[in-house]
Amino acid sequence: MTAPILSVRNLTTAFRTEEGWREVVRNIGFDIHAGETVAVVGESGSGKSVTSLSIMRLLDPHQSRISGQVMVQGRNLLDLTERQMQDVRGNEIAMIFQEPMTSLNPAYTVGRQIAEVLIRHKAMDKAQARTAAIAIMERVRIPNPDRRFDQYPHEFSGGMRQRVMIAMALAARPKLLIADEPTTALDVTIQGQILDLIKELQAEYGMAVLFITHDMGVVAEIADRTVVMFRGDQVETGSTDHVFRRADHPYSRALLAAVPALGAMEGQGQPLRFPRVDMASGAIAPLPPMARPVDRSAAPLLSVRNLVTRFDVKAGLLNRPVSAVHAVEGVSFDLWAGETLALVGESGCGKSTTGRSIMRLVEPRSGAITLQGQDVLALKGAQMQAMRRDIQMIFQDPFSSLNPRMTVGQAVAEPLVKHGIARGKAARARAGELLDQVGLSPAMMDRYPHEFSGGQRQRVAIARVLGLEPKLIVADESVSALDVSIKAQVCNLLMDLQERLGISLLFISHDMAVVERISHRVAVMYLGEIVEIGSREAVFGNPQHAYTQKLIAAVPVPDPDRRLLRRNTPIDELKSPVHPLGYTPPRREWRNVGQDHLVMV
Repeated sequence: MTAPILSVRNLTTAFRTEEGWREVVRNIGFDIHAGETVAVVGESGSGKSVTSLSIMRLLDPHQSRISGQVMVQGRNLLDLTERQMQDVRGNEIAMIFQEPMTSLNPAYTVGRQIAEVLIRHKAMDKAQARTAAIAIMERVRIPNPDRRFDQYPHEFSGGMRQRVMIAMALAARPKLLIADEPTTALDVTIQGQILDLIKELQAEYGMAVLFITHDMGVVAEIADRTVVMFRGDQVETGSTDHVFRRADHPYSRALLAAVPALGAMEGQGQPLRFPRVDMASGAIAPLPPMARPVDRSAAPLLSVRNLVTRFDVKAGLLNRPVSAVHAVEGVSFDLWAGETLALVGESGCGKSTTGRSIMRLVEPRSGAITLQGQDVLALKGAQMQAMRRDIQMIFQDPFSSLNPRMTVGQAVAEPLVKHGIARGKAARARAGELLDQVGLSPAMMDRYPHEFSGGQRQRVAIARVLGLEPKLIVADESVSALDVSIKAQVCNLLMDLQERLGISLLFISHDMAVVERISHRVAVMYLGEIVEIGSREAVFGNPQHAYTQKLIAAVPVPDPDRRLLRRNTPIDELKSPVHPLGYTPPRREWRNVGQDHLVMV
């Protein structure tokens, strides 16, 4: 066998702390050969990104200490000077990061940034670099590369910015590409396109790829071999097929058990809880599906009819409206007590604006919102405040929705005091009960948000809204930023509360596998409109709208048999929802394709 492109041995990284040096990655070792993809997987804090940054020598040398061997073409990168490493980076090894907007310089055109790699590593002049950069932009399927060469990063969508990063990484034809969570921030259809592109370019250039991710579905589709990390240690290494089908380490088995697989709900009538998984021991306990049926013979708890929300786009010296963002356009649905309705779609489709419009956090232009027979849009002052006791919202990032200067006990008690439900010791006692209800110890009440993990902070956010005993919770991407095991725990908590208290959930998400697991009904949104709505079984089992089919087909499935899959998704950016003033949307027609299963035609 030929020598590996990258050989890592006993890689150990420590960070300087007040107590001394603390090892965060210990004795990591693996090889990557030409044309091979090795995935490093694990949850937040496992050390996978620190491993990639250590290989590239991108950690602050004054605050970190790296030992071991990182061999590339007979040289140990850890022995090179910083000047020598600058010749390696971008030339022999290139790296793509999770968020391209933080990696691209907003002051330079994207073409200049790609050309800079060629000028630095291939000694091209500006004219040669421009020609070569346009060619690589075309190769990564950026439309109209001649024109887009002179555009700035903010003029590109997230998916197209990631293509720019790939173009920069591959400009000098490196032998190894390190991709650190390159698709995590992307919508599922864009993610599918990027994965296809990386596979295609790897086959063409014969590159080795080190793929860092926490998404086991992505791992199954892209990796030849898999390295599993847990709390800084490499706990298992093997072929992807072996790790997925016959994992040896308990953590590997637990990680896979916590992953929702699209299609696993076939034949299940009610939403199904995630199995309870102990990530340390690997113990897996299946949990029963929800038992409480939804009574749709009664009047719906929430009715939304022809909801329209638009945002003015202003320009000119007088800052007058010149156009409008049609964020929500003619949305209608019902939600019954004890039911979960999922709003799904990609970024910019209007699902979060729909949730905020229902709560009147943004003001709709027109339409009707009825909560328990009460006209929500007609409410003012005290009536509005009373309505917001019945509808509460859980946001995506609990850290930004919790006051960092308040203890969690104060944060949970604040709504109780604000609404006159309890004060003083009674409010504190109730806050302790609420924390206990979401699986946190009341003894944690005097801690601050920064002392909790992401999953624990989300539990605090849930406890905060439960104190008002809402009838409806709007969960806006409330689990999308969480690790797979924490995501399962929070989803189970929401389902348990729904079962026990009869709470309705408007679950806003782009994660189709989670949606399939926890929802009763699903509404698919595209460019501000619902294009398909029906029961979970109908929408997932018999999707009728082309956009719904595209969304479902793009979801990565944790099955290594799909490793050679090519989706061949058309490269198209989401159309703009911005229209001139006075624009009238076309009248929409609906087709009934089954019991309460409607599709826009």
